[in-house]
Amino acid sequence: MKRILVIGGSRYFGKSLVTRLRDEGNTVTVLNRGSSAPPPGVSRLLADRDDEDALRAALARRDFDVVVDQVCYTPFQAAVARRVFAGRAGRYVMTSTMEVYDPATLPTGSAPHTVPVAEDHLDPTRPPHALPERSSRPMPSEAHAYAEGKRSAEAVFLREPPFPYVSVRTAHVLGGGRAEFTGRLAHYVQRIGAGTPVDVHATPYGTSFIHHLEMAAFLHWTVRQTFTGPVNAASHGAPDVLGLCAAVAERLGRRPRYRVVAAGEEASPFSFDRAYAMDNGRAAALGFAFGRVADWLPGAVEETARATA
Repeated sequence: MKRILVIGGSRYFGKSLVTRLRDEGNTVTVLNRGSSAPPPGVSRLLADRDDEDALRAALARRDFDVVVDQVCYTPFQAAVARRVFAGRAGRYVMTSTMEVYDPATLPTGSAPHTVPVAEDHLDPTRPPHALPERSSRPMPSEAHAYAEGKRSAEAVFLREPPFPYVSVRTAHVLGGGRAEFTGRLAHYVQRIGAGTPVDVHATPYGTSFIHHLEMAAFLHWTVRQTFTGPVNAASHGAPDVLGLCAAVAERLGRRPRYRVVAAGEEASPFSFDRAYAMDNGRAAALGFAFGRVADWLPGAVEETARATA
């Protein structure tokens, strides 16, 4: 059994991951700022991960077979973790995002996409992607800040990593009813249920999704593996926003209504005017069996409908 530290892990699929690791018999510790208590049988360390001295003090002399970093959003956070966990982590797994591939947030000069997007499409350690560990570059939007922060955090770890390192590029995570704190699926349930038009692009592209329990299962599986580098995590199938609306409408017994937005205008979540659905072939070749969006999406809609009733 392994000694595992989960940074974050207090909600959604991170919470499910912690209980899975505990139930397998591992010695599990979570590190956070004290927002919520861990489940029984799981230890906790209190520290602000941005405060390097406080983080070192909280860890004391501890080391871990695996560190799972659920809440690394910036190159500064990655640089702190890289220094602090050098010599302490036998393996480091960072939860990243499919947003690193988003053409709308990629720097000028990036290579054109092939879809679905495989891991080797993006090397964040090479120009034009690589950023300094403390970036002062202005971010034009929250989406740009999130995507660029994750890309540059990956770059910090991937440049001469002091431990075996994995970045898990997650698809859009759905399911769990109220636990799905982003409210993106609830957006559709509420609008379609009320007969309110859903804002969509004229020709929306498909995107990648994964169920929250499948995401926890994938991270749990990754902890037990030895591969390194980026890996995409996505269920099979890439429905567009119209397919998502159809699944919601079928559960609610309503006909969806749409409002087509102009180019550049903000649309509903998961309506995309560019393609970057992910290829999950690397993870599948390594041995993980993904489910299909079409199989779990109706249940996720049902959960959300009950939670928002």
